[in-house]
Parts: sequence; C-alpha cells; structure tokens
Amino acid sequence: MTRDEVMDLVREHLVTELELSPEEIKPEARFKEDFDADSLDLYELVMELEDQYGISVSEKEASEIVTVKDAVDFVLAKAGS
Repeated sequence: MTRDEVMDLVREHLVTELELSPEEIKPEARFKEDFDADSLDLYELVMELEDQYGISVSEKEASEIVTVKDAVDFVLAKAGS
C-alpha cells in the first residue's frame, strides 16, 4: 500500500462523511479545527481505517491523530509493522 492509496481512502471517507470537496482535504488540514469534525466523525474515520487495513487503534493513538497527514502516517506505520 502506498501513501497515495491511504490518502485517497481518507479523502474519500471525509468527502462522504463530512460533505467536503476533495480539494479541501490537504495533508496539513486538521480534523477538528479545519473540518469541524466532532468525536463521532473521528471515531468513524478510525473504524474505517481499522476495517480497511486490518489495524488496531487505541484511544490514546486516536487522540494523537490531529491532521490528515497524521492519519495517513499512522496507517502506514501500523500496516507496515
């Protein structure tokens, strides 16, 4: 799996769940501050990543995912180990 593949999945999820345009979803964008995502939105994203990539995300790890890049980096690190 490549960084672009993970980014595409995250982007697709955010477009669907938060009704964002794909152009808005940049690596440095923050889920809460830039997308007005609440805890349920973030929980659903984490569940999607767990299901898609067969990884496990603890509550502590999830709380450290602040930006789109954080989510992509986390998946790449977890799925590669």
